[in-house]
Order: sequence, then C-alpha cells, then structure tokens
Amino acid sequence: MVRIVTAGVAVVDFVFYLDEMPRLAEKYRARDARITGGGGAANAAAAIARLGGEAMLASRLGDDQVAGLIVAGLKADGVDCRMVRRFEGRRSSFSSVFIDQAGERQIVNFRDHALPMEAGWLEAALPLHFDTALADTRWPDGAEVLMRTARDRGLPGVLDAEAPIREAEAALNLASHVAFSAQGLRDWAGHADLDRALVDIAAETGVFVCVTDGANGVRWRHGDASGFEAAYEITPLDTLGAGDIWHGAFALRLGEGAAPGDAIRFANAVAAIKCTKTDGRAGYPTRAETETFMNEARTCS
Repeated sequence: MVRIVTAGVAVVDFVFYLDEMPRLAEKYRARDARITGGGGAANAAAAIARLGGEAMLASRLGDDQVAGLIVAGLKADGVDCRMVRRFEGRRSSFSSVFIDQAGERQIVNFRDHALPMEAGWLEAALPLHFDTALADTRWPDGAEVLMRTARDRGLPGVLDAEAPIREAEAALNLASHVAFSAQGLRDWAGHADLDRALVDIAAETGVFVCVTDGANGVRWRHGDASGFEAAYEITPLDTLGAGDIWHGAFALRLGEGAAPGDAIRFANAVAAIKCTKTDGRAGYPTRAETETFMNEARTCS
C-alpha cells in the first residue's frame, strides 16, 4: 500500500446550509447543519485513506475537547494520527462554515496563535518509509521539515500552496510539486493574471507547478512544458474541502508512480465527485467510485 505523509492543519467544521449568505447583523436559520472534520492536511489524509492509500497526518492541536473530536474523526476515517501532537494549555482550531444553495462557502476560522510553530520534533517522528509528502501552508515550519525530508529521500514533495504563501516560502523552495489554488497564486504574484504568474513561479522554482481554478480546470507548467486538464461537468452542491482532497488525490497518484497529468485528471475527478455531495468526509469517493466516474463523466469544454 502506498504511504502518504501529510502535514498541516486539522480542525472541526461547524457547517450551516443556508439559502443565501448572511449579509446583515441579525439571526439566520439554517435549513440543515452538521459537524465534520476539516483542515487542509487532515482532509487530504482522509481522502487518501478513502482512496486506498495509507495516510499519516502530522499536525498540532491543543489539549481541549475539540482536539478529541478531531482525532476521533480522523481515526474513524482510517488516518494514522501518531504524529498529531497535543500541546498543554493550548486550544485547537475550529471553523464556522456557511454554504449557500449554489454550493459556495464562507468560512470563519479560529486558530490559537500560541500553538508552538516549531517543528524540530517532526523530523524524528517521521516514518522511515513513505512514498509522497504533502504539506499545506498553515504550518510553515512543519511544511519545511516535511518538504526537506522528501527532497533528501528523492521522493515527491507536494505543497498545497494556499494564501498566505510567503509565510511558507522555505517549503515552497523545497517542494518538487507546487499546487496553487487560484487565490493562492494571486497572493504569491500580487496580481490577477494567473497565466503570467504560473510562468513566473515555474521559472523561479524550476519544479512542477500548477493552479487549480474550479470549473475552469487546472493549468500546469514544468520548465518549457505546459498543459491544461479540464474540470468535469457537474452541478456543485458543496465545494467545502474540494481543494484539500484534490491535493490528497494528486499526492496519492504521484506516490503510485503516475505522471503529473494523470494525477491531475484523477484529482479532478475526486474533487468533482465530492462537490456533488453534502455529507462532509462521508462523501469522499472511493477508488472504484472515482474510476467509474472518470469512465462515464464528461469534462467541461
């Protein structure tokens, strides 16, 4: 079984489904609600486990009740949490998430900024064998340690490049594959021209870079080579976590030896399936479901 180590944030999401996003300072009634695990690295790990990989998560939590919810949920999803460290007297992260009828989301997140960022302990905790590393930018020190370890071992190191990017610049310069969201690439570039920004970041890093842009698909560049992979045609119901599990699926396929283009197409399918469901991590697709979808679904023209 392919083993993927992810490092970054793990949270609990309190999700509310609304007809429209709140605009006024008054009470609103949700038509549905749920409590689910969230966070970039944690969601990616859960997706990897659902897709048949061995997922190991490195993260930082407090010693509070929220931490218990986070770890219990991840273990139930098949994620190895031995590298999840709890810090005494600190609080874990949680989010309030609003989702409208179009599937768009608005997130308000709490983070305890007193949680220690230092990641020296992570290097010693990493397993002797893994196939791919994936880190988000919410824990820059941990991302740097994991990306350096992957590079030193000659393994793929994928950075989930979400804003603010500059805080994780050390990890950015160590990764072998950098996958930006559109917002993340705009943050890095300081302008909105994604094509120009992709050329610039490819030249600066010299590694494989891509940008995910929802229904607009994924553009990539590596040296002088470039390409595009279309998104799948779906009616989105809930986009929460779609980018996170895209990165998990992408890292998994790289660990299995797939070429980046093949990994992108697979990740596009995984994220598309998730967007058609409203049941959080329970809606993350299996490998069989993903392969069937890829054989039957149409891509956007």
